[in-house]
Amino acid sequence: MAACPISSDAVDEMNEPGAAPFGNFINYYTFNPPENRLSLIPASLLRDLGYNDGQQTTLILDVGCNSGELSVAFYKHLVQEPVCEEDPERSKVHLLGFDLDEILIQRAQQTNPLPSSISFIPLDIIQGSNQLQDYLNQHGCSHFHLCLCLAVTMWVHLNHGDSGLLQLLSRLASISQHLLLEAQPWKCYRSAARRLRKLGRSDFDHFKTLKIRGDVAEHAREHLERHCGMELIKSFGSTAWDRELLLFKRR
Repeated sequence: MAACPISSDAVDEMNEPGAAPFGNFINYYTFNPPENRLSLIPASLLRDLGYNDGQQTTLILDVGCNSGELSVAFYKHLVQEPVCEEDPERSKVHLLGFDLDEILIQRAQQTNPLPSSISFIPLDIIQGSNQLQDYLNQHGCSHFHLCLCLAVTMWVHLNHGDSGLLQLLSRLASISQHLLLEAQPWKCYRSAARRLRKLGRSDFDHFKTLKIRGDVAEHAREHLERHCGMELIKSFGSTAWDRELLLFKRR
């Protein structure tokens, strides 16, 4: 897919972190490299969850994958045996990353070192998830075995309100056996809103009317456990940015 031409003004805008109201920072992994999360996650995670037995297909979903660096690093971190691109059937682990920013997805596709095992698609999950179901059907699975939702919740919350956040969590829970969640704390909401105001932009549509506030991760846990049939089974601790990595399992 050919990239759309971008004006110099648009490039300047995308390089300004405060000008990414959906979290689609153009150079995100330069200021939050994959190691910030991977240092907390054991390389044995798939085996610990009973997935990496070499027999069954294992599917991983990366929500809001940006330009794909974390998706690739996460895959290599968890899949210990090197993937043979000439014989992709040897790999039973597949990862699908998606983001609503088509330019970031184009970059992820172009730099993907493991195209037989890792795929990237443009998708706004709030608008629908048919493409995810198609991917599951393609691999003969009813759900993703592990879903990553890392630093995504705030952007959905700010742009789609409380109902959008709960819809996201419910939708991910419905298609995932395990969910690894990193929810931004409320101080990040204030910082994001402040950056927009500093740039002379309109505030996020829902910021002032959100009822889910304070400990957003706790609100997310309550929703997942009370309404989505999931339970918290592990905390991997907090990143350098003071965001906890929580692992949920479908009951």
